[in-house]
Amino acid sequence: MSDFKRADRVAGEVSAALSQVLLEGLRDPRVTPISITSVRMSDDLRVARVNFTPLGGVGDASTIRAGLEAAAGFLRRELGQRLRLKYTPELHFHPDESVGRAVALTARLEQMEAARKGRDDA
Repeated sequence: MSDFKRADRVAGEVSAALSQVLLEGLRDPRVTPISITSVRMSDDLRVARVNFTPLGGVGDASTIRAGLEAAAGFLRRELGQRLRLKYTPELHFHPDESVGRAVALTARLEQMEAARKGRDDA
């Protein structure tokens, strides 16, 4: 028997379909190019929590989120047409802050490494 829950498999399908719809484009100028970092489904598959991050750090996450929430009906309808599910999940969008924290941590580690090299050279 598989170790994966059905919700995990459906989350992957939702992520791929939603990425394709977003790649094809929305007319809302608030939605700049984004990357969907993860999708978590409720166990009953009726709610999808979609985490995203702006590509290249371009764009304000709260503005993008407002645009995505405004387009949620369209996105949900497109998902319903692309996926064969009994219920099309309700979409909840959340900016993924882990990417920003990872970039800040990497920058801090590079600063520490440069400072260490400066002490070793002296």
